[in-house]
Amino acid sequence: MPPPILEVRDVPPRVAFALEQAGVHPLLARLFAARGIRDRDELDDGLDRLLPPSTLLGADRAARRLADAIAAREAVCVVADYDCDGATACAVALRGLKLLGADPATLHYVVPDRARHGYGLTPAIVDLARERVPGLKLLVTVDNGIASLEGVAHARAHGIGVVVTDHHLPAVEAGRVVLPDADVVVNPNQPGCPFESKSIAGVGVMFYVLLALRAELRARGRFADGAQPRLDSLLDLVALGTVADVVRLDANNRRLVAQGLRRIRAGRMQPGVAALFAVAGRDAARAASFDFGFALGPRINAAGRLADMTVGIECLLADDAARAAELARTLDAINRERRDVEAGMRAQAELHLDALLPAGVPPPALALFDASFHEGVVGIVAGRVKDRLHRPTFVFARGADGLLKGSGRSIAGFHLRDALDLVAKREPGVLLRFGGHAMAAGCTLAEAQFERFAAAFVRVAAEWLDAATLQQRLRTDGPLPAEYFEAETVRALDAQVWGPAFEPPLFCDEVEVVAQRLVGERHLKLRLKPAGAASGAPREAIWFGRSEPLPPRARVAYRLSLDEYQGQARVQMVIEAAVPVAG
Repeated sequence: MPPPILEVRDVPPRVAFALEQAGVHPLLARLFAARGIRDRDELDDGLDRLLPPSTLLGADRAARRLADAIAAREAVCVVADYDCDGATACAVALRGLKLLGADPATLHYVVPDRARHGYGLTPAIVDLARERVPGLKLLVTVDNGIASLEGVAHARAHGIGVVVTDHHLPAVEAGRVVLPDADVVVNPNQPGCPFESKSIAGVGVMFYVLLALRAELRARGRFADGAQPRLDSLLDLVALGTVADVVRLDANNRRLVAQGLRRIRAGRMQPGVAALFAVAGRDAARAASFDFGFALGPRINAAGRLADMTVGIECLLADDAARAAELARTLDAINRERRDVEAGMRAQAELHLDALLPAGVPPPALALFDASFHEGVVGIVAGRVKDRLHRPTFVFARGADGLLKGSGRSIAGFHLRDALDLVAKREPGVLLRFGGHAMAAGCTLAEAQFERFAAAFVRVAAEWLDAATLQQRLRTDGPLPAEYFEAETVRALDAQVWGPAFEPPLFCDEVEVVAQRLVGERHLKLRLKPAGAASGAPREAIWFGRSEPLPPRARVAYRLSLDEYQGQARVQMVIEAAVPVAG
């Protein structure tokens, strides 16, 4: 594979200057301006700047239905999802309803088993909820339900109401959007919803429903004494689920995450969140969005991938610190197992890639299947292959029902769900089910149809992707001025909220390689000197997962991190890419 093209983001100089004049740190002013911030007010993350719940279509009706359920002490069951967004949304729903006066004895939840039940509110999950909750009156879906037409109909047929809270795209049949026949649907991506944050996570949607419910209860005189529950106590969970779900961090999502981080750093968090920080070896007092995405989120997700997401939900619901710590240790052990399974699958995937890449140049898209693959980890492996080869990738595993369950990850310029839709039209009967969005999607097919699907998927990619799109490009923030290569810069950067659509800083400098060696047989440890620098100590750097040496001179794209040992903090460059420089 050729090295990526390293591009430098455009920085509007007047905007950067205005931000700096308004008191923003000069480096941050440059980074914010390059990411579309035009005014310091856009950086205000106060709760009063959140989008109003009244603009989220269906939130007011959901609030009335839930208020009636609380008043009548109806049995309510939350239907969760088996990822971190679904787990945090379930915990937010149950904790929030309890805060707002629901009798805890009336509150229940179920979560599908990935292998046995599949995704969403299926008829089987409705029956499971009926079995577990005698006298069930109301189902509330979190992070699922928008496409659960059969499951909602099944619940209604048994006299059970359904409130759908979701953020995924609705089903489309014959070119028309089809919504489930629920009592209420709350989803910013349903037709006619004016809510501006279309990328809000499932946990965020549920949080907004609780805000609307509190307003409804207030209007009913529930808080006549003037005191009302503080729902901001749930924002640590909202922040965790938002980052872990890798949704677009628009202004509203950044405010939700910033508020959650602020509470965690101050020590105001759920016992389960504190326990997850502890088992991950992360300092909650210096919590960053990176911790959610790479430390806490994977430990919760591992339960849904290899075991039972009930463990993750119970950890987030635990009020006893000792119980939370025990569950967090269980999640940590499952995550270690997940890493082992993933490593084995990646090694097996490499063998498949060797057969697919005889000339070293990958086809425009990839589809991989091996009988040894684990269904719970296919999405992770698809993402790893996509990152390595810069190609849309599907990875399949055999499910418990004998069908192949595939998870796909894509690159910019290739809408994965639309590609599946075209495959389904061109090859009728190949795809039994499919869904998703532009960058991630899933599908189910019979094992005998795998080769047919793979060929059709590659054909669509060959038609849609040109050479320029297939060339990986990394957007960087250009050179880092020497005076900012210090610990305080790293701390200032880590204090911000970064993520999709507000990417973390990636600097780019031309360097001379002073020394390099392998550590742990998989990582390249380097000492680098900025090219042309007459003096100054070489900078420490590391490239995780890289074993090939760098040339004597290169342009490197890197982020900053602090390497802390025995009370000393050293700034190091974490290399993401390198392009050789002649001479």
